[in-house]
Amino acid sequence: MEQVTIHINGMSCGHCLNAVNTALSALAGVAVGSVIIGRAEVSYDPGVTDPAQIVAAIEEAGYGALVAA
Repeated sequence: MEQVTIHINGMSCGHCLNAVNTALSALAGVAVGSVIIGRAEVSYDPGVTDPAQIVAAIEEAGYGALVAA
């Protein structure tokens, strides 16, 4: 498992946290470490998914996302 930190824009409340957590939990090969306002810590299986797919899932949930450098 690899780990990645994702910066998330547009989150402001508990509903936002739940929406992002739900989106990430639905991805195969992803284990959500923590989701706080503005950031998510995620472990993923590189044989199943990649950071671009993780970002896309967050964006589909309605938030801006960027892999931390």
